[in-house]
Amino acid sequence: MEVIITDDKEETNEHMHSSQEKTELYFAMLCGIFLVIGFLIQKFTNFNNTFFLSSYIFSYFFGGYFITIDAYKKIIKGGFDIDFLMIAAAAGAFYIDKWAEGSLLLFLFSLGHALEHFAMNKAKKSIEALSTLSPKTALIKRNEILEEILITDLKINDIIVVKPNTKIAADGVIIRGRSSINQAPITGESIPVDKFFIESTFNLPAFKDIDKNHVVFTGTINGDSSIEVLVLKLSKDSTVSRLIKMVSEVETQKSPTQRVTKTFEKWYVPIVILVVFLLCFAYVFVDESFNQSLYRAITVLVAASPCALAISTPSAVLSGIARAAQKGVLIKGGKALEDLGEITTIAFDKTGTLTEGKPKLTHVIPLNNCDEKAFVELVLEVENLSNHPLAKAIVNDIKIKYQIKAKNKASKVNAIQGKGMSAVYNNEVVLIGNTKLIEDSGITINDIVKSKMESLLKHGHTVMIVAYKSEILGLISVMDIPRKTAAGTLKHLKSIGIKHMVMLTGDHQNVGNAIAKQIGLTGVKGNLLPEDKVTEIKKLIKRDKKIAMVGDGVNDAPAMALSTVSVAMGAAGSDVALETADIALMSDKIENLPFVIGLSRASKRIIKQNIWISLGVVVLLVPVTVLGLTNIGLAVLFHEGSTIVVVINALRLLRFNLNN
Repeated sequence: MEVIITDDKEETNEHMHSSQEKTELYFAMLCGIFLVIGFLIQKFTNFNNTFFLSSYIFSYFFGGYFITIDAYKKIIKGGFDIDFLMIAAAAGAFYIDKWAEGSLLLFLFSLGHALEHFAMNKAKKSIEALSTLSPKTALIKRNEILEEILITDLKINDIIVVKPNTKIAADGVIIRGRSSINQAPITGESIPVDKFFIESTFNLPAFKDIDKNHVVFTGTINGDSSIEVLVLKLSKDSTVSRLIKMVSEVETQKSPTQRVTKTFEKWYVPIVILVVFLLCFAYVFVDESFNQSLYRAITVLVAASPCALAISTPSAVLSGIARAAQKGVLIKGGKALEDLGEITTIAFDKTGTLTEGKPKLTHVIPLNNCDEKAFVELVLEVENLSNHPLAKAIVNDIKIKYQIKAKNKASKVNAIQGKGMSAVYNNEVVLIGNTKLIEDSGITINDIVKSKMESLLKHGHTVMIVAYKSEILGLISVMDIPRKTAAGTLKHLKSIGIKHMVMLTGDHQNVGNAIAKQIGLTGVKGNLLPEDKVTEIKKLIKRDKKIAMVGDGVNDAPAMALSTVSVAMGAAGSDVALETADIALMSDKIENLPFVIGLSRASKRIIKQNIWISLGVVVLLVPVTVLGLTNIGLAVLFHEGSTIVVVINALRLLRFNLNN
């Protein structure tokens, strides 16, 4: 499906597809009506044969119309599929004057065909419904004047006004106002997320790197307050457009089971044709007429046709992918869906995956009788002069925790590479950094300070000493803390059969160990460069055959590419994550991972059930029909019944919940 959200051609194609689906069902019903009319005339009247024969011919026309078209499309490409087998069976029945049986065959097969398409399209429409997310127009602000335009006419850096309780028309950043945004259509989050304006749009980073508190996506729904949004992506490049396009393309990516069944059908159908052809001449060896042998062959042809097998896997795959899309998860094809269901080992990136991805001030420890308030004021003044990420985290957390603001009392800040920083505060030198910085300045670090530092370092904290007037005033520590939901998620994963959960991180081993202990990981590897992570993935694959790796889809691309299934978190807004990952969680909520794995396992389970049902019916019917113990009518009922059963079984995935 070519996706340009406001494209009229797309809507026309969808309408035509829906119209054909209805026509196919109407033709099947007309086939049945003419079958009944013909049967009643033949059995209960003395009319000329022309009357009931004409009715059967009409029945054949309506029942065989779409089947013949589908069969022809395959034949001209050199393939013989199930539709061809059904047409051949109906033609054979007509040849031996079994018009009613032939019409019944076409009626039930065309009805099954129509219902199958209806059921499959139900799953497809769950995906295509995404295309209705985006509004058609946007309210643009130019020279303080509001104007309504098509979203296709929006340009980068346009400013759009989003009124309360309306859909957001473009991916961008809020520059005025604050509101609660319902992101469920994109990320699957059930609770609206508070968003507010960015203080400055000067020198903005890449869209994916902007703080999520300021970013909004096309198709999400504004809350009760009006906001203004700076457009950063065109409609064709928006997150929702890319999501729709990729989900719509997943049908081309066959699952392992689909490939096996396709290969099976490729050899099976010609064998069935050969066997049926030979059965036509059974009268040479057994005491029966040619017509009886032909009737038996036609019945076997119906019984042996693997209709249910052909639809069993794609219906389940499509339903599973559609259900995932409803929950804000993009699964790229049947292979990723099936493979994830077999995983028992998961490797996690640390930063932004198991942790918040932002350092937090964890400890403020005044020493030598230093007043805590005076201590944090000094730290705030000095760190406020630095642009280092750790300094920004310290400043932000001190402001929030202690409710104080910087008064610009410090000056002459100097970053000392690999050690820390120095500054002047009240005409005296302040040092904030590691032990090397302090010792190089001639200040002695006593055993009490060393003991407190070692304790914090052991638990994964980054510790800095604060010295003023050549005296140690205290310690501060920061740490990238675990996500609040990480421990519960890992526990949930363990309960559904994930045996090994390993964290791969470039941070110090102590940091990794501390995080692992808090959240319940089974293993951790620290001090890893990107190439080291690839080596670790290879080791895990050698041990466990199949593994999944969960990360942001960007920083650990080589390791994720090597894993059996790569899962990117927080993919909304990240083009790289959407392109590279096999599975993309549109929100950055790690708690969605158990749902995806549960869905994959349910999909694989239903695929197996469908295959057993479809093959079971064939194995049961073929011997019975070869021995002539049943007629075409019963064979068709069982045959088409199994097709409907596997489709309905697959559609159960559209209602999947992990607690099922």
